[in-house]
Parts: sequence; structure tokens; C-alpha cells
Amino acid sequence: MPHQIAYKRLSRSDDHRRSLLRNLATSLFKHDKIETTSAKAKEVSRLAERLITTAMKGDLASRRKVAEVLTEPAVVKKLVEQIAPALKGRTGGYTRITKTRLRNGDAAELSLLELVR
Repeated sequence: MPHQIAYKRLSRSDDHRRSLLRNLATSLFKHDKIETTSAKAKEVSRLAERLITTAMKGDLASRRKVAEVLTEPAVVKKLVEQIAPALKGRTGGYTRITKTRLRNGDAAELSLLELVR
């Protein structure tokens, strides 16, 4: 029995999971909300919270740390210059997960992951 696992593996290899989470986080900051499975939403939420906290510093080092994870430079700029300053007063809880429906075909539970404004 595995104990103290820090993250969900999402039935993927390490590289595939890391790539999936990077792409979902980029899409979240680009569109302000995404619909995905509940397990993926929880993992992306963890990553997004850490990225927003890092981006709140606003200096060059934090911008570069965020750019290591996100895949588009325009999204990095949006996160550091628009999203993070708008959430400056909050101490956490920058994302909201709302369960929406069951997907046709495999009955996977889908959730809406959105940024709290």
C-alpha cells in the first residue's frame, strides 16, 4: 500500500503527466476557466495556486520560474501583469472547482476549474 503520495499519477508516465498539467495550466490562465475531469482539475488547481503565488512577487526571477512551467510567453505576461495583481489581497484559494456533469461515453465526472476574481 503506497503511503504519503504527494500527487495523483493520472494513469500516465511522469513526462506525460507533467506535460498534461503544464498544458492545462496554460489553458486555465489563457481562458480563465477550463472543463476537465475532476481528478485532473484537482491536480491543475494545486499547480495553478503555486504559480499564482510565485507570480505575485512580480520580479524577474518569479517571472522566469513561471515561464518554466507555462508554455506560452503571452500567458506568462498575462499571469504576472493582470491575474496575480488582481488576486493580491487574497491569501490563497485562487481557483474554484465546480462539478458539472458526467461525460457521455465513459461517464467520467467533469468539473469546471475557474479563477476566482
